[in-house]
Amino acid sequence: MNTKIYKRVLSLTDSLLSAVQQKNQKRFDGFYLELKQLCQEHENTDKDHPVQWETLGDFTDDLPLAITIYQQALKKAEAINSKDFCSSIGYSIAALKVELDDKTGAIEYLEKAKISCNKIVDKELKAEIHDLLEELKRSVAQTSPAVEASPKVEANAEVEHSTETKASPVNPYAASPYQDN
Repeated sequence: MNTKIYKRVLSLTDSLLSAVQQKNQKRFDGFYLELKQLCQEHENTDKDHPVQWETLGDFTDDLPLAITIYQQALKKAEAINSKDFCSSIGYSIAALKVELDDKTGAIEYLEKAKISCNKIVDKELKAEIHDLLEELKRSVAQTSPAVEASPKVEANAEVEHSTETKASPVNPYAASPYQDN
């Protein structure tokens, strides 16, 4: 990634966070528009990078729109084969799908993110992906009207899953800690 562009995205992130802390919507909107224009200006050029789009998604309040932006970032991450970005963006999409009550869609993105995260060093992100995926799979299994389990299987399931995990919520204001060179 172009260092100058990365520094600009980082600067805009700081400005957006500052506007949020100050509860200044007008400043936030201005910096958001600047980030959006930066993304659009570099789209499909050699300066296009998933960090720009992921950051834009991080600061998008409209959840369906944020998912669309993250999906665009994910395509760019896949194009450069960045496992770090594929993992973090996939997790972000899944978390938003959970907020929109689309557990099946969230599981789909988490399964892809889990494959990508096998090649990254961020253990915390790996754990978050794993924990949310397992939580959603249990939730879907409990609510699906499939074949009833025998009492013995249910008892075993309770023992196996007696330590309940809770996924961390996505921080909509967090910039990606990843920087590809």
